[in-house]
Amino acid sequence: MSTQYFAKLSIIIVNWNTGQQLKNCLESIAKAKKDNFELVKVIVVDNASSDDSISKIDGIIDFHLEIINNSENRGFAAACNQGTKNIYDDYLLFLNPDTILSEDSLLKSVAFLEKKNNENVGIVGIQLTDVKNKIQRTCARFPTSLRFINKIFGIDILLPNKGVHMNDWDHNNDSIVDHVMGAFFLVRRKLFTKLNGFDELFFVYLEDVDFSYRASQEGYSSYYLTSTSAYHKGGGSSEKVKDVRLFYSLRSKILYGYKHFNFFSATLLAFLTLIIEPVTRIIFSLIKKSIPDVMETLKAYKLLWCFVIKITLKKLGKKFK
Repeated sequence: MSTQYFAKLSIIIVNWNTGQQLKNCLESIAKAKKDNFELVKVIVVDNASSDDSISKIDGIIDFHLEIINNSENRGFAAACNQGTKNIYDDYLLFLNPDTILSEDSLLKSVAFLEKKNNENVGIVGIQLTDVKNKIQRTCARFPTSLRFINKIFGIDILLPNKGVHMNDWDHNNDSIVDHVMGAFFLVRRKLFTKLNGFDELFFVYLEDVDFSYRASQEGYSSYYLTSTSAYHKGGGSSEKVKDVRLFYSLRSKILYGYKHFNFFSATLLAFLTLIIEPVTRIIFSLIKKSIPDVMETLKAYKLLWCFVIKITLKKLGKKFK
């Protein structure tokens, strides 16, 4: 008599000062249906939070909860990789702490990957909604230098299909896409292992896009599933430090360019990002009459230029050593 096999899933959540949101997320995991798989454990990797978000989660005992406390903020990619150590389950779900799962979020997404004819799907994302229950447009095309440049000049606002983000699509139907947002990022564990996880070159932002791109090169697709959904606040803890968030976003864009584009395209993108984009951002902010956005842009670019100068001096030091 054969015993029915249930797929095994572990969930990794990276936390940094998310307050009550982390507890709400974990409680939604506890309430989610798990009829067709085994939830082996939930790993919370705390990146040196200074708030009470970790202490708030005492008492959630519906599943095996493991907490990893980092003494410093290691970044999102590194913390995700850290959370997957010694996990050999079928699937890994990277879940943002500002999400709240629906009752069938896990059940339906795992069931989709378990179907025989979906074995070439390596990554699944589900429909995400905001506080007004409006569908968020979370899928993206793989970046190219031109798509990034279109965003710098605001061309993607006039011609949404020319940008990275798929804002020209209503996200109301299932589809194979280039990339699904990392807020709910369900991955085959064997694929994650094969690709050596997220590239820790990216402290935060674009590490998931980079992973999706490398997965596609291995013949695996990403799938956007609408038969289930989850609430996603967006912004998360980085809402409190918008200038730092913008800095890391700009830095990741430059790093992505040098990793995946030819040298000329990457250098042109870096030049436009460093010299032209601050001007266009300030102009757009002034049009919106948002002085705080102007100040955040200036602070972010101060951080970015310090980073570029530091890297340049380091390379020059090695060259003349």
